[in-house]
Amino acid sequence: MSTPVPRVEQRPALLLDRVSKSFGSVMALKSGSLRMESHSIHALIGENGAGKSTLVKIIAGVHQRDAGTVELAGESVNFSNTAQSKDAGIAVIYQEPTLFPDLSVTENIFMGRQPVRGLRGVDRRSMRTQVTALFDQLGVSLDPDRPTRGLSIADQQIVEIAKAISLDARVLIMDEPTAALSGVEVERLFKVARALRDEGRALLFISHRFDEVFDLCDTVTIMRDGEYVATTAIEDTSVDELVRQMVGRDVTTLYPKEPASIGEDVLVVEGLSQRGLFHDVSFSVKSGEIVALAGLVGAGRSEIARAIFGVDDYSSGTVSVNGKAIRKHDPANAMGAGIALVPEDRRNQGVILDSTVARNTTLAIRRSLTKYGLLWPSAENDAARRWASRLEVKTSALDAQAGTLSGGNQQKVVLAKWLATNPTVLIVDEPTRGIDIGTKSEVHRDLSTLAGMGLAIVMISSELPEVLGMADRVLVVHEGRITAELDRDEATPESVMFAATHSKESAA
Repeated sequence: MSTPVPRVEQRPALLLDRVSKSFGSVMALKSGSLRMESHSIHALIGENGAGKSTLVKIIAGVHQRDAGTVELAGESVNFSNTAQSKDAGIAVIYQEPTLFPDLSVTENIFMGRQPVRGLRGVDRRSMRTQVTALFDQLGVSLDPDRPTRGLSIADQQIVEIAKAISLDARVLIMDEPTAALSGVEVERLFKVARALRDEGRALLFISHRFDEVFDLCDTVTIMRDGEYVATTAIEDTSVDELVRQMVGRDVTTLYPKEPASIGEDVLVVEGLSQRGLFHDVSFSVKSGEIVALAGLVGAGRSEIARAIFGVDDYSSGTVSVNGKAIRKHDPANAMGAGIALVPEDRRNQGVILDSTVARNTTLAIRRSLTKYGLLWPSAENDAARRWASRLEVKTSALDAQAGTLSGGNQQKVVLAKWLATNPTVLIVDEPTRGIDIGTKSEVHRDLSTLAGMGLAIVMISSELPEVLGMADRVLVVHEGRITAELDRDEATPESVMFAATHSKESAA
C-alpha cells in the first residue's frame, strides 16, 4: 500500500492525496500525493514516466482523476477543464511552449482574456502596457508586438512565464522552465520565483537539474513509477539520496564516455558565415570523435548546426564530408552525404506527436522500405522494432502515438529516426534537454557507443557537466564566433565559461 502524503494542521495551498489516473489499460498515475504550502517553492522530481506530467495535468484540469482527493486552500476541487483551474488561481508553465506562432507576443499572453474598452473592442494599448510591465519585472527585452514565430526556445519560455505571472496565480507550476535558458536567464527567473514566494504564493518547480532544485527550492517530493515516494526538506537530503529514491538504484555512471579510436577528418567546416548569426566558423570532426559546441543560449550554436545540415542558408564558407562538398541550403544533399541532425526542439521539429512510434522512427528512410511503390507495414514495423529495441524505447506498442511517450523516449525516437539513415556525421542539439537522470545516462551511453562505431558526432549542450563529461574536444562559441578550442584534458568549467563570455580579443 502506498504511503499517504503527511498532513499537518495548517491548510496547504494545494493538496493531492493518493490520486490515480489510467488511460485504458495503462496506469499512468497509481498513487500521486503532493502538499504545497504558501510562501514556499516545492520541487517535484522523478524519472520520465514517473507520473509527474499526469499529476500536473490533473491539477491543470487537462485530465480528471479516477480516485484520490485534490484540495485547494482546504476546499475539495475537481477541475473538468483548464479554464476552471485557471479561474481557481492555478497557472501552469509547461516544458514545451504552446504559443500561437502567427499572433504577437502580447496577443499570446492575453489569449482568451483580452481587456475591452466599451464598444471600441479590444484595448490593445492596455494589453501592451501590461506586457511591457511584465517584461520589466522579468528583466527581459522583448518586443511585445512581434509575432512569436521565430522566437528562440528561451524567448518562448519567457513569454509563457509572463503569461503565467499575468494571471496573478496563487499556485504557480513550472514544468522544466529553465531547460532552454542561459545561466543569466535562469538566475533572473529564480529572482522572480523567490519574489513570488515571498509574496505568499506556492510554487511547484519540476526539473531534472539538481543544482537548480537545491538552489531554488525549500522542499522536494520524489515520485517513481507513478507513485509517491517521499517528501523532504532540501536541507535534509542530498543528490545521491534523491537519485536513489528516483530510480530505485544507484546511477554510478552518468557520463559513460568510453575511449574511442579517433580516425581521420570526416566533417570539415571552413569559414562559415551568416550576417548577424555567426562569422568565420571553422572546425573539423574526426571519425570516433565527440566534439561539443558549448556556450550561452543565443551564442549561435544551433544556427551553425542548422546551416551545416542545410536547413538554414549561409552567405560564405564551405561544408564537406569525407572530402565531398555539401551544397548549402539543401538538407537532402546533406542527408545523402551522411549528415543527420537531431534538433533541439524535438516536439516541433523532431517528432510528429499524433503519428505512431513506427512511422516516426522510419520517417527518414521510408523510400528505402517501399516495394513496387508501396510502403508495406511489415517492413516499416521491422525497421522500427530494430531501432526501438536498440535504443530501448519504452512504449506499449509500435502503433502507439509518439505524443503518449515520455520526453526521454520521444528523444530516443528522434535519435532512432536519424540513426536509421546510417549517418556518417551525427549532430545532436541539446540531446538530454528535459529528460531525467536515468534516461540521460542511457542517451550518453548511446552516444559513446556510436562514437566507438566510428561516427563523427557534434554535440550542442548548455549543460556544462555534459560537455565536460562526454566531449573529446570542446569548441566554445561566443556571439557567433569560436573563441576557444579545448582538448578534453584542458576543458574545465572555468576555461569554458571564460571563453563563453569573452571574445577572442578580450581573452587574448
